[in-house]
Amino acid sequence: MGGCVSVSISCDQLTKNVCSCLNRNGDYIHGLEENLTALQRALEQIEQRREDLLRKILSEERRGLQRLSVVQGWVSKVEAIVPRVNELVRMRSVQVQRLCLCGFCSKNLVSSYRYGKRVMKMIEEVEVLRYQGDFAVVAERVDAARVEERPTRPMVAMDPMLESAWNRLMEDEIGILGLHGMGGVGKTTLLSHINNRFSRVGGEFDIVIWIVVSKELQIQRIQDEIWEKLRSDNEKWKQKTEDIKASNIYNVLKHKRFVLLLDDIWSKVDLTEVGVPFPSRENGCKIVFTTRLKEICGRMGVDSDMEVRCLAPDDAWDLFTKKVGEITLGSHPEIPTVARTVAKKCRGLPLALNVIGETMAYKRTVQEWRSAIDVLTSSAAEFSGMEDEILPILKYSYDNLKSEQLKLCFQYCALFPEDHNIEKNDLVDYWIGEGFIDRNKGKAENQGYEIIGILVRSCLLMEENQETVKMHDVVREMALWIASDFGKQKENFIVQAGLQSRNIPEIEKWKVARRVSLMFNNIESIRDAPESPQLITLLLRKNFLGHISSSFFRLMPMLVVLDLSMNRDLRHLPNEISECVSLQYLSLSRTRIRIWPAGLVELRKLLYLNLEYTRMVESICGISGLTSLKVLRLFVSGFPEDPCVLNELQLLENLQTLTITLGLASILEQFLSNQRLASCTRALRIENLNPQSSVISFVATMDSLQELHFADSDIWEIKVKRNETVLPLHIPTTTTFFPNLSQVSLEFCTRLRDLTWLIFAPNLTVLRVISASDLKEVINKEKAEQQNLIPFQELKELRLENVQMLKHIHRGPLPFPCLQKILVNGCSELRKLPLNFTSVPRGDLVIEAHKKWIEILEWEDEATKARFLPTLKAFPENIDADGYEISF
Repeated sequence: MGGCVSVSISCDQLTKNVCSCLNRNGDYIHGLEENLTALQRALEQIEQRREDLLRKILSEERRGLQRLSVVQGWVSKVEAIVPRVNELVRMRSVQVQRLCLCGFCSKNLVSSYRYGKRVMKMIEEVEVLRYQGDFAVVAERVDAARVEERPTRPMVAMDPMLESAWNRLMEDEIGILGLHGMGGVGKTTLLSHINNRFSRVGGEFDIVIWIVVSKELQIQRIQDEIWEKLRSDNEKWKQKTEDIKASNIYNVLKHKRFVLLLDDIWSKVDLTEVGVPFPSRENGCKIVFTTRLKEICGRMGVDSDMEVRCLAPDDAWDLFTKKVGEITLGSHPEIPTVARTVAKKCRGLPLALNVIGETMAYKRTVQEWRSAIDVLTSSAAEFSGMEDEILPILKYSYDNLKSEQLKLCFQYCALFPEDHNIEKNDLVDYWIGEGFIDRNKGKAENQGYEIIGILVRSCLLMEENQETVKMHDVVREMALWIASDFGKQKENFIVQAGLQSRNIPEIEKWKVARRVSLMFNNIESIRDAPESPQLITLLLRKNFLGHISSSFFRLMPMLVVLDLSMNRDLRHLPNEISECVSLQYLSLSRTRIRIWPAGLVELRKLLYLNLEYTRMVESICGISGLTSLKVLRLFVSGFPEDPCVLNELQLLENLQTLTITLGLASILEQFLSNQRLASCTRALRIENLNPQSSVISFVATMDSLQELHFADSDIWEIKVKRNETVLPLHIPTTTTFFPNLSQVSLEFCTRLRDLTWLIFAPNLTVLRVISASDLKEVINKEKAEQQNLIPFQELKELRLENVQMLKHIHRGPLPFPCLQKILVNGCSELRKLPLNFTSVPRGDLVIEAHKKWIEILEWEDEATKARFLPTLKAFPENIDADGYEISF
């Protein structure tokens, strides 16, 4: 039949196959418990091998080696098989309970069979894996790029700076080097060239790591980038905690001589948190970072810091010409001259030189170049590339300022002319007048100087010397751009300072103006009456104003600050100034004001009045009506001295700061005995003392006095006074009579024999004595020793001129820890300076004198002579210290 199939199998073969199947299946069931025990034992063995292997891998990775892929594959397989084995073991109790007939059979034969089969296969799999896990080598050194070179701009004119930074970094004592400077000055470019130079250094360093930190500090991102550079990445790195990452990084880097380059730091990077070992002379490692904030150098514990400065004029021109190109510069004979003017507008800032140079590269008519000058002078923010490429970069420094107060104070600096040396005192006075600094704080001036320090350390201001700061022109443009709401409201902030203008801005511009600066111009007369309902600040300093319309001040109800100082032709103010009802700051310093404006006494909110160097003023009677006045400056003011003046000053109950010049002996005596007036006096000038007074006695509580000047007065002696009793110098006292006195000068004061009273001025920094004909010694040693006081511990400058009887500054050497300059001129009897080898710390002391005096100078010993002789600087023959011809 077609549907039948015949199969023939021998009886023996069938029996053999059935028995084999039963035996194997029997092992799955009968040997289940033994198999499970064997599986657990095999798992323990393979896990132990994995742990041993991981310890070995970690040890090798700490040495900077990288685990082999085959090793990592085996570890991954073990990690994958462990949960599968554990799942089988977890079912053990259930499956064993199903066994019966002494384990030869099961209550659920199919289930036990399948489970037993899985156990047997798992044993085989684990055994194979255990056999494969025997590795002689688990990691190897990977030749990662020791230095990854960075694309860089050509080093135009910055080679000396690079050499200086490199040489400093290579010194054994330097482990951490900080590079600080304003935005756009080339810090990153400099650091990039340092990075690339390491590629040309032999095998001195194992690895160079570059990290961009940026404003938002992220420790884990820095860790990730370092770990990636170490070529020790693995699948679990990103799951590790910050502490574990730090430990891993540390254990790798401690075996390496590394260089870590951190670009653009805005806050302290804690090396311990990152896991970076601190550089030391022993490990030879180096860290270099860039920052705009000088204070970060201190926070990072640098061994040395270096300011990256703007380019010098010639170097700036070289960079600018490379960006503009020779073709453009040669396209018209006048373009090179005009181009120099454009380049000067950049003030050596590489960022501005690059952007503006590239912008002008195809401007090949002289008219286009002249137009560029016009735009850069009047509104530089409108120049092509300025708002997109320059100002936003600089603005990062502004954004980093922590408070609105700091930002307002910074913007205020833009009211001064380009490249202007700004007096710190002026800035602080303006800020107090504006209300940026809390006027109720007794330490308002200290707060102002602290703000200046922050702006300097943020590279938003440049410190020229102890008295002045300067704002870089491009930073100034950024400040004006911000103050005008990024160019949207330019009329809010009208700044036409230092432009030699003869007229005030058009009347229409005053309607929305809040601050107007017209200082340092040629304005002679103001006849208009602009409506200025929002005007807060008006600076007309240093013009040629001789006339101000009576209606000019009528429509300025919000005016707070008015500066008319240094207008030498200004002789009177209109009475309508009384309508500036909000006025709090008024400066008439260095004007020829004669008549006290009647309307001035109506300014009930006036807090600050400056009448310094107004020698023409005929009277200040009525000043007591300014009941809110806190600061009154009358230094070198010509007001007549009479008891009425003192009475009026005493009526100013809120007065905190006073500067004044006095010359009438009776008035001076009353003034110095008045506790309240003496205690708030900041600067005092005593001149033309009349009638002659043999003794001047100071009240012991002149703790606000900072400057003290004597001129054209015959004085026998200067004493201190306490509790109405003159204090002889031979009676010791612990009182500091002049704790803040920093400057003292005496000019044409005869009869004084010594100035030993200066021992009570512990913070004296400048002493100038000129033409004191009878002065024999500055400090009498015996008198000073009786007080147990060491003078001149803060003295920086000592100037002695035409003191012909002077024999001693002090008989015996003194310590001068801060001394920077000694000038001696026309002191023929003075043969020895109070110096020994250790008097002045190693530093920049300069001693200026005439050559003939230097030749007769005596020294304490040869060591002192060797120490200070190189610091002597001789005047040219017949030329005095001020450059005038004299006879020695």
